[in-house]
Amino acid sequence: MTFTLNGPMLDFLVLSVIAEGDAYGYQISQIIRRAASARDSTLYPVLRRLQEQGLVVTYDEQYQGRNRRYYRITETGCARQQELLREWEEYKFIIDDIVKGGDSIEQN
Repeated sequence: MTFTLNGPMLDFLVLSVIAEGDAYGYQISQIIRRAASARDSTLYPVLRRLQEQGLVVTYDEQYQGRNRRYYRITETGCARQQELLREWEEYKFIIDDIVKGGDSIEQN
């Protein structure tokens, strides 16, 4: 994909994936890969930061003899994801308006 993802957008995507249900790192990276060619090594610092901010929590579970770390969104994380969703909807509307020939200029 031509467009790159910045930090807030990665946060938004990760929180949105986890908001749909607990997920492990590789699973999250495969879903996000649909929107960006971000490496797995990019994802784990984002997950760690979200955890440090109290937006997600982790737990480990055995899967085929190996340990998987799952991420679960917290109440605070849900609130942040909803805030980012509102911002995304506003931003998407503006971008759509511009690229589709809109010439509306907000008057103050």
